Amino acid sequence: MVGINVEGSPLPKYLKMLTPLCAISATLLNAQTLPAQDANKLKIGFSIEAMKGERWQTDLDSFTARAKLSGAEVISSDANGDDDLQFQQVRDMIHAGVKVLVLLPHDTNKAGRMVDAAKAANIKVISYDRLALNSDIDLYLSFDRVEIGRMQAEYLVQRAPKGNYVLIAGSPNDEGAEALHDEQMKVLRPSIDRGDIKVIADFYTKEWQPTEAYLHMLQAIESAHGDIAAVLVSNDGMATGVIQALREHNLAGKVLVSGQDADLANIICVAQGTQAMTVYKPVPIEAAMAAEQAVHLAKGEQTDADRTISNGQKTVPAILLKPVLVTKENIKATVVKDGFQTLKDINQGLSKDQQIN
Repeated sequence: MVGINVEGSPLPKYLKMLTPLCAISATLLNAQTLPAQDANKLKIGFSIEAMKGERWQTDLDSFTARAKLSGAEVISSDANGDDDLQFQQVRDMIHAGVKVLVLLPHDTNKAGRMVDAAKAANIKVISYDRLALNSDIDLYLSFDRVEIGRMQAEYLVQRAPKGNYVLIAGSPNDEGAEALHDEQMKVLRPSIDRGDIKVIADFYTKEWQPTEAYLHMLQAIESAHGDIAAVLVSNDGMATGVIQALREHNLAGKVLVSGQDADLANIICVAQGTQAMTVYKPVPIEAAMAAEQAVHLAKGEQTDADRTISNGQKTVPAILLKPVLVTKENIKATVVKDGFQTLKDINQGLSKDQQIN
């Protein structure tokens, strides 16, 4: 079974024990075949499209910790951005006897075949962080992407109400990237119609790659001869590429840049002033909640969904968590306070006069 990992054994309750959940690292067993397991133990599959960047390991660790607390075993996989591999890994999970599949799809438009395979085996499916389109999922759990797009755009427009804007959106294969982009444009539209803001470049970025974002930004700088007020970047990884391009043209800190994820490198950029803001999503809570909802579904219980969202095929019960705006002024009160990043790690990347005390 390609790229399948197995986990099991109990730990503390997710809302009360967020810090321990952040600290627990899952011990993953890379194996071509699954070892013999307790036949009576509840198995939950967590299919991750790619374990790139610092984000998804945090999700997996917190998910595994919460599942253990419920006596469930986690079978996880890393598809390395390959749709066909992810499909095969999901089929392996089905054969391994998972009762619920938590799916973080690589391509939200192609997720339907994985959902269909699970449903054919009477397995419940949670679409995690990204909405699997046109499929029979049982629950969607994520942060509110519309709110994130609004926060990013409103923050930049309030500080740069006039001038040339560049949009650097995420992957064209990701429904979430489109949702962010659409909400950003909705915020910009009145200023565009008044002639105050002009969008001089608007890119989608393959696989959310920082290197491609860097190239997009170089192209925009050249076409605008450096006359850029703000860059609406949809996540932190791409923001690092954008900031590098700006730095090479002596524009870093002069052009507003947005982000999302509160990655360490980008929190340092926010503290330095080369990135205006980022959006912090307490992902340990999201992941722990996903594990809790998976256990509910496995036991035939109701989930904690409090709203619905359409995925093109059905109206899906949903849980949308609230994101948090992070600026230079509230780094300590947000990501540091929650233990998501440490002051020591942040200050290691800052000069003496930039230190946060």
